Formats: sequence, C-alpha cells, structure tokens
Amino acid sequence: MEPDAPPIDDDTLNRRVIAGDRAAFDVLVARHEARLRGFLRKLTGQPATADDLAQETFVRAWQRCRLFDGNGSYPAWLVRIGWRLFLDLERHEHHLRDKHARSAGGSEAFEPNYGTRLDIVAALAVLPPRERACILLCDMEGWSHGEAAKLLDIPLGTLKSVVARAREQLRRHLTTEARTS
Repeated sequence: MEPDAPPIDDDTLNRRVIAGDRAAFDVLVARHEARLRGFLRKLTGQPATADDLAQETFVRAWQRCRLFDGNGSYPAWLVRIGWRLFLDLERHEHHLRDKHARSAGGSEAFEPNYGTRLDIVAALAVLPPRERACILLCDMEGWSHGEAAKLLDIPLGTLKSVVARAREQLRRHLTTEARTS
C-alpha cells in the first residue's frame, strides 16, 4: 500500500485474510486491538485476563474469518467474539468456584474487596456480567443501543432496560459508598 493511498476498508482486508494474507490481518489487528482490549479490560477488571481474551479473540477471528459476512462492522464482530469468550470464562470460573466450595464443605459467596476508595471500575465490578457489558458498550465505549443489542444478541428493548437498571445500580452503589466513606 502506498503512503498516500486511502486506508483499505475492513471488508476488503477480511477478504484478503480469507485468501491467506497475514499482512491484511495484521492491519485489522492494529486497527481494532486497542478498542477491543479497552472494552475487555473494563469488562473483566483484570488487565491480564482481558489481554488473554483479546488474544484469543484475534485467534478466533483469524480461524473464522470466513464467517464475517460484512453485514455488520468488523469491530462489532470482534467485540461479539470477545463477549462470548468472556461468558465462557465466567461459566468456567463459576464452575470452579462451585466445585471448590463443595469440596471445602461451604458455600462462601465471592465478595470483592474495595479498600477505602471506590472508583468506577470497582462499581462496575459489582454489576453482573450482562449489565456490565451493556453499560460499558453503550455508556463508555460509544456503541449505539442497537449495535450493542446485536453484539450481545439480546432484543433492543431488553438492552435498554438492562442499561437503565445498571445505571441505577451504579448510582445507588456509588451513593452508598460515598456516604460510608
């Protein structure tokens, strides 16, 4: 590609990836990696876990490049892959916690430790994964409600309700923490 040439769109790059062009995939990764990692870091609250999920997202995108049909945006397709990997990880970790609790003879609930100052990341950690993803996508990552609903594979009305509920939970949690600090 010449320096003055306009950037190649994602659909064209993905068609090149389908043909085996690794350089085209490198361009897609460079173009979308920061936004995907940012979303996953906010979702997980753990940079190392988010980086692992982002890495796996791009591995899956390479392996399944033929499944991207160009009807949606490439970044939305990546976020959807990352979201599903996150859900798989959550299910796996939940299973391990349950297994550990059963073997220990108790059922201790997981309670995050916030320390003395609560910030937005800690407040987000209180939300269930679906609520956290909805509010992250719509309020912090700039996706429209319609785009977020498609990414998360939920009806638009449900997404709007979940976002409203999540906002209220965050407001309530932050207000309560501010009063107790």
